[in-house]
Amino acid sequence: MAEDTTRHKGRESLVFLALGGLGEIGMNCYLYGQGTENSRTWLMVDLGITFPEGEFDPGVDIILPDLKFIEDRAEDLAGIVLTHAHEDHFGAVIELWPRLKVPIYATPFTAALLRAKLSEFGGKSELPIREIAMGARFKVGPFDLEFVTMAHSIPEPNGLILRTGHGTVFHTGDWKLEERPVLGPRADEAKIEALGREPVLALVCDSTNAFRDGRSPSESQVAASLTEIIRSGKRAVAVTTFASNVGRIKAVADAARAVDRHLVVAGRAMHRIIQVAKETGYLPQNFRYFDQQEFSNISPDKVLVLLTGSQGEPRAALARIAENEHPSIGLGKGDLIVFSSRTIPGNEKSVGRIQNALARMGCDVVTDDKALVHVTGHPRREELKQMYAWVKPQIAIPMHGEMRHLKEHAELARAAGVARVLTPINGDIVELAPGPAAIVDEAPVGRLFRDGRLLVSALEGPVRDRRKLSFVGVVMVSLVMTRRGDLVSDPIVSLDGVPEETGRGRAMEDIVLDAVEGTIDSIPPQRRRDPDVVREAVRRAVRSAIDDHWGKKPIAKVHVSVVDVRK
Repeated sequence: MAEDTTRHKGRESLVFLALGGLGEIGMNCYLYGQGTENSRTWLMVDLGITFPEGEFDPGVDIILPDLKFIEDRAEDLAGIVLTHAHEDHFGAVIELWPRLKVPIYATPFTAALLRAKLSEFGGKSELPIREIAMGARFKVGPFDLEFVTMAHSIPEPNGLILRTGHGTVFHTGDWKLEERPVLGPRADEAKIEALGREPVLALVCDSTNAFRDGRSPSESQVAASLTEIIRSGKRAVAVTTFASNVGRIKAVADAARAVDRHLVVAGRAMHRIIQVAKETGYLPQNFRYFDQQEFSNISPDKVLVLLTGSQGEPRAALARIAENEHPSIGLGKGDLIVFSSRTIPGNEKSVGRIQNALARMGCDVVTDDKALVHVTGHPRREELKQMYAWVKPQIAIPMHGEMRHLKEHAELARAAGVARVLTPINGDIVELAPGPAAIVDEAPVGRLFRDGRLLVSALEGPVRDRRKLSFVGVVMVSLVMTRRGDLVSDPIVSLDGVPEETGRGRAMEDIVLDAVEGTIDSIPPQRRRDPDVVREAVRRAVRSAIDDHWGKKPIAKVHVSVVDVRK
């Protein structure tokens, strides 16, 4: 998008930009900038990850935002403020912080969990984490900031007030209006309502449940429902949920005591979050449970397993149980498995495979479409309407949602009386003030893939090649030639992911050999001495020949070795 030339490039302004989180659920990374176009100070709010979508991202472990835009301006970045400790909001910090090297601001639970995560990376890095009390007001560069306590499915979720010379912005983070939290306080509704009297220039607000009517049920209702479902179990009962949902962990532990079962915990992430919750006071110091090795020592009708894997993660405890590969825990006929979560879009196939595998083993599977075993941590429509009634913003920017969520939220904001509603996507630079809010420019955005121990661009490199390999296969051709351009021996051909025969039964290898030999014979003798000419001509010929018989062009790799031949 070209810059809006009606704007004054030299004037001071307040801008908003997302490097992730607009047009998708996950990978949240937002920037606010103050100053002139050529001299802005930036603040980053959240730096999260998203997860790969199966066959579209073969071999990818996680996906992170490409920070090129702000990397080029790292000296102008004042800091990173984390709203809460969900992976889609803070999961990229450890790996991407070295590209930015700025202070990180977080409340105590988020800070503790971030430090605990460092152990996964060898504990070699030390991050400059500055703990900020819940509800505190603090400064980062020219930004006058204040945390607002919210309710969500993890301890210490925060909205963030940004007070600037151009007006006040309220960035909600993830939130809901929880009436009876199992853990932690309710949202600070009084502070939000008071904020609306300042006034508020812009509300940047969660859109996840923009299609869902009413209000979100309470965690207390889920806790009561889980207790009765667990009580109904005749043999072993297992509950899988997001490891970060400490309130749900507490509810399961309370249910275990209520129905006289012993709690067993499986999964590294679950152990880590329990330890951090104990350290920060969200679980009592005497919170007791058995490790997975004790499972076989407890009678099936007295055991309750809390484990990771609700999203179908292939290496999580539940996936290994479903494949009969877990070293300590085995489930089978008559056992009850409760999925106390909602499937994240993109994970449907992997979750379905695990649920089907458990059903084949004879387990009874309970999901949120059968019983009240999960509630969202995000606002439904009535809660959104309440937020707009309190805050009364001049500008609304829906965030944290796919495009359909953003547009639905935008319509709700207009109906709530907001004068200016914008639906930017990742990369759009929005000038909030002065003047009417508008998208004025575009920043480079993209994705990075964690591929094993490496970070690679989504636009190039091995993942792109693997994606293509999954559709068309590969043909390898090895040629040994003299410096005069003569073949020393017959070509060697290897086919992977390519049919062995044509529709008429002819060997595909013969098709390739004919194409190779015919191509070499057709190259003039002088040009045949150039290995690069031979390599490219053979590559093109092989792809074309296979396409004629198969209808697909595979990846073709041609290796040419040149040797001296003594007479």
